[in-house]
Amino acid sequence: MFGSDKRNTKVAVAAINTLIAEGTRISGDVQFKGGLHLEGVIDGAVSAEGVDAVLTLSDKGRVNGEVRVSNAVINGTVNGDIFVGERLELAGNARVEGNVHYKVLEMAAGAQVNGKMLYQSESPRRLSAPEPAGVLAAEA
Repeated sequence: MFGSDKRNTKVAVAAINTLIAEGTRISGDVQFKGGLHLEGVIDGAVSAEGVDAVLTLSDKGRVNGEVRVSNAVINGTVNGDIFVGERLELAGNARVEGNVHYKVLEMAAGAQVNGKMLYQSESPRRLSAPEPAGVLAAEA
């Protein structure tokens, strides 16, 4: 009954390419590839390149800005919206002040979200260029 579900639902583990240690504070946006483990503080947006990128935010870590990644394990504090294209895990010490956009979500007891939980069935599409305002289709 309990614990009999053998599906593999864990976040794809990426090698940690970047570590921001406790006591480190970065002011500005951070972009990364692969895996980022954050125990410090980032005052700015965090974004990842690649569908296999993983952000791991420890219970000591904090992001004061928007987070846009493919996969994330959050156990610290995020003051801003979170956009996760694939899988998001909110661990027991997660504290989110903002909206959470997710495709697959695992949320542990104790995790807190002060915002909207918004399911995204697919990744947001990006337009190549906006259409000029005031242009009408040619009439036949």
